[in-house]
Formats: sequence, structure tokens, C-alpha cells
Amino acid sequence: MDIRANIFYKIIVYIIAIISPKFSTYIQVKYISKLAHQGNSDAQHDFGLMHLNGEGVPQNYLKAFKWFKKAAIQNNFLAQTHLGVMYQNGQGITQNFEKALELFNKAAIQGDSNAQNNLGWMYQNGQGVIQDYEKAFEWYSRAATQNNAIAQANLGSMYQNGEGVIQDYVKALEFYNKSVEQGNACAQNNLGVMYQHGQGIAQDYEKAYKLFSKAAAQDFLAAQHSMGLMYHYGHGVNQSYKKAFNCYNRAALQGDANSQNNLGVLYVTGQGVAQNDSQAFEWFSKAVAQEHAGAQDNLGLMYYKGLYVTQSYEKAFELFNRAAAQGEADAQNNLGVLYENGQGVTQNHQKAFEWFSKSAAQGHAEAKNNLAEMAEKGLI
Repeated sequence: MDIRANIFYKIIVYIIAIISPKFSTYIQVKYISKLAHQGNSDAQHDFGLMHLNGEGVPQNYLKAFKWFKKAAIQNNFLAQTHLGVMYQNGQGITQNFEKALELFNKAAIQGDSNAQNNLGWMYQNGQGVIQDYEKAFEWYSRAATQNNAIAQANLGSMYQNGEGVIQDYVKALEFYNKSVEQGNACAQNNLGVMYQHGQGIAQDYEKAYKLFSKAAAQDFLAAQHSMGLMYHYGHGVNQSYKKAFNCYNRAALQGDANSQNNLGVLYVTGQGVAQNDSQAFEWFSKAVAQEHAGAQDNLGLMYYKGLYVTQSYEKAFELFNRAAAQGEADAQNNLGVLYENGQGVTQNHQKAFEWFSKSAAQGHAEAKNNLAEMAEKGLI
């Protein structure tokens, strides 16, 4: 790589943007394209980025991949990182975690903080490598020391959850605050969660709401859902089912399973929206398609009661069983009821006892009552 040529290239691109803002995009495309074809690795990277984002040229993942690859071969770490992301997400190429890992490693060794953060993510989630929280923590730490906001948020999450490190709310708050200062939506949301639940800091619903609002303004789905919960239960704001509905709806439309489930609940109860079992069924079904345990339980209840659908204890059993296997306490209790009554399944008091016990162990009041009734009847 000719370092002097690349420095000169960057200066020219910067000057073009200043002296001719009206035509800067057009001129930059022509200039960058010319140098990219001449083999300048920075220009090849930038030309790939233009195609990736559709800036000055039509969006084209295949062309983006082509130019990133040319630059990456010349050891351009920015191109290596972008090429790794394309392999990781399957953009313009078949998804390949191993290739992504290889490219991120090359860029990370050169000090690219985004590549270091991406490596941390792959180790944390076991993408192309055996899951390793300690290595994830190590790579996040390297990126965080370079003030990478995403890595700071990820490091905060590891401290908050005790993954790869001893749980430490104080350290989690430290890294979330650093990331929040840079406007990172994930950190805003996670810091909001800590204020919401009083983790390592005094519980403060108002601060939680402000942080959720900032993250939601950036279309961070979890924050939109969290705002919905605050309106739903009146935490830090005046209770408003209508506003809760609006927040859930916004996130649900973008595929957030928690919000899809809660939207279904509001339709069933008619809170903040006209009661509508059909809509409830639709939203519960969308969340169930994402294996959401609460939605599986709620949809099971609709089949159990025959709300909007033909009553089916068998279908209810299937859904309760799926949710119960994920630890959903209400579904475990409902599964116990079906076994006790022989609804949708052969009556089995031992199975009923087992599921009531699992639910009761999580503090489910109805399950505790059901166990007491079984004892009174001499069934256990």
C-alpha cells in the first residue's frame, strides 16, 4: 500500500467536498472511481462503501463486495472490516462466519476498533467460533479503550449480566455512561433498564424514561417496548394505555416479539384500543412465530377458551407445552390444569403435580393454590 498516495487521496477528497459542495458527490464518485480502478486501496474501500450505502451510485451489494475485496487484499483494514460484515450478514455473498472471523482478525490486529468489537460479538454469540465470553470481553475491552461506543455498550452489558467477568453494576454503569455520551442507542436503553430496576443505582423511573425516549428516537426496538411498559404501568409517567399501545405498535411493526405479544394483550383486554380478538390472535401468532414464550401462552389461552378460534384443548396443550419448556410460569400452570383435567391430553395427576410445582417454584400464586387443592383431594 502506498501510504503517501493514500494520504494525498484523502486530502483531495476532503478539498472537493469543501470547494464544491453542490457537485461534490458527482465529482467524488468520478475521482474515487478513477483511483479505485488504478488500484488505490482507500479509494477502493470508499467506492465499495458508496455501493454498499447507495451514496452517489445505485446500491449494489455485489459491487460493494467486489471493491472491498480488492482493498482488503491490499491489507486495507477498513475494507477488511466491511468485507467481514458482509460475510457475517450474507450481503452480496453467502453468509460465512468463518470468513468474517478471518477478516475481522486481520483488521483487529491492525487496531481497527470496529473489527475488535465485531470479534467480541462473534465470540459472545458463538458465530464461526466456540462461544467464549472471556475472549469476547477481551476484544470488547480493546475496542472500548479506543472509545468505540458500541464496544463500550457491549462491555457494559457483560458487566451487567456477569458474562466473561464477575457481575459488576458499577462498572456496567461506567461503560454505559461513556457510550451514552456518544449517543449510542443500545447503551441508552440498557442504562435506562438499570435506572428502571435500580441496578447499582437508585431506582429512578423518570431518568429511565428519558433514556428510553432517546433510544426510541433512534428506532431502538427494545427502548420502544420499554416506553410502552412505562406507559402501560404508569412508571415515571402518567399511565396511558393509548400511549402504551402506540409504543408497542411502533416496535411490533418492526418485528419486536415482546411488543407483538403486549399488543395482543391490549387487543384482548380492550385497553388503549377497541377490543378485538382477531387482532389479538394475529399479533400473538406473529410473536409465537419468533418462539416468544408469553405469546405461546396467550395464544394457547385463546384456543383453550375458544376466543376467535374454534376451541381446541389439543392446540392449547401444544402451545402451553412450548412455552412451559422455556420456563414460562403461567404456561406451566396451565399445562398442569390440562393434565389434571385430561383436556387435550391423557389425564395424569403426576404430570399435573410436576408442572404446578415448577410454576409454584417461580412464585405463581394460582399454581400454589392448585397444588394445595390437589393435596386436599388426596391426589398427591
